[in-house]
Amino acid sequence: MRFAVLASPDSWYLRDLRRAAGERHQVEVLPFSQISARSDTKRTSLLSEGKDLAEFDAVLVRTMPPGSLEQVIFRMDALLRLEATGTPIFNPPRAIETAVDKFLTTARLQAAGFVVPRTIVCQDADEAMEAFAELGGRVVLKPLFGGEGRGITRLDDDQLALRAFKMLVPLGAVLYMQEFIEHEGMDPRLFVCGDRVLGMRRRNPHDWRTNVSRGAKAEALEVTDEFRSLALRAAESVGAPIAGVDFLPGRDGQLYAIEVNAVPGWQALSRTLQVDVAAMVLEFVERQIERR
Repeated sequence: MRFAVLASPDSWYLRDLRRAAGERHQVEVLPFSQISARSDTKRTSLLSEGKDLAEFDAVLVRTMPPGSLEQVIFRMDALLRLEATGTPIFNPPRAIETAVDKFLTTARLQAAGFVVPRTIVCQDADEAMEAFAELGGRVVLKPLFGGEGRGITRLDDDQLALRAFKMLVPLGAVLYMQEFIEHEGMDPRLFVCGDRVLGMRRRNPHDWRTNVSRGAKAEALEVTDEFRSLALRAAESVGAPIAGVDFLPGRDGQLYAIEVNAVPGWQALSRTLQVDVAAMVLEFVERQIERR
């Protein structure tokens, strides 16, 4: 089969997918920034670097690069149009659109019955200060878009909080705040691929953030029936058949649903579990195509 991968040419995940594909599949990298559209009286064609995306058996999305509002909207519209004409996309555009937005993801998780941290989202510095106080004066401020712990800040001083809010609001930022959950510096990361769920536990005794990219250590996690059910339900809440799901066990005994990533990484997971996750992803995509 012939797969297009929307990724950076130097992406580790691109190399891993190519390795797993071997001679069985052809994997070609195409950039989001070069997507263009051509419409005539018969059809709309979506291309990247002159290649018609509809000629691929599937498109795998491995990045969501930053851009202007117009660029982001056009890229998502292009994927939606491509999907509507019959090309399988993993993950589906609507899942990516939902999961990349922390507010929408949190709302979907809450609606699906998960316990989420108390969250307040606003656009005004004064309202943000009221929210800061309401959330106990200890909050985690997150960029609405982003992952791997980038741009996340813990605020527990009102003067620093006010300074941060007043700096971000003129830049057009949306202020997404969650109460700080006391925890033991450990959280489970679950990887969903169709009906399969893999798990690892991340520990970071030196930082309240447990991202492996931030120095956390990963170890294998037994995926119990409960964890499997929770992970599948969380992925389904955003419509992502391939997903990374983050939970956080609080010291209060609650298990909080934190995030669903629709462009999930697996580098640390593969290394920790000694599992060929890239091969698992390609096998899943192949099965989905054969069922169409």
